[in-house]
Amino acid sequence: MKARHTHAHGAENEESEHRLYEAILALRNPEEAKKFFEDLCTPTERLAMADRWRVVEPIQQGIPYRSIAEDTGVSVTTIGRVARCLMLGQGGYNLIYKRIKRKNHVKSKTKNSTAEKRPPE
Repeated sequence: MKARHTHAHGAENEESEHRLYEAILALRNPEEAKKFFEDLCTPTERLAMADRWRVVEPIQQGIPYRSIAEDTGVSVTTIGRVARCLMLGQGGYNLIYKRIKRKNHVKSKTKNSTAEKRPPE
């Protein structure tokens, strides 16, 4: 990333970051998120974020880094960085990974129970 020369420091930078997070929280669905991130980020930045997110699940499953790299095309360095964040970071990856996993589990459970209640054809 380019170094930027700005007069904004400390609290002003924190406020700018906070406003960005609020903007992200205002997104209502994946389509809105796609539009927002396409405007906000370069294709390379979006790909880097997508690559990091893509390797969270295989890391959580204990798949070896080299296998993940071969399967995804994501570098071992990036995989290692994500793994380090999973273990020593702020907990953001884990928070969202678990939330999505729980949400998908509930969806599949609901879908299965609905299918079980249908009369046979």
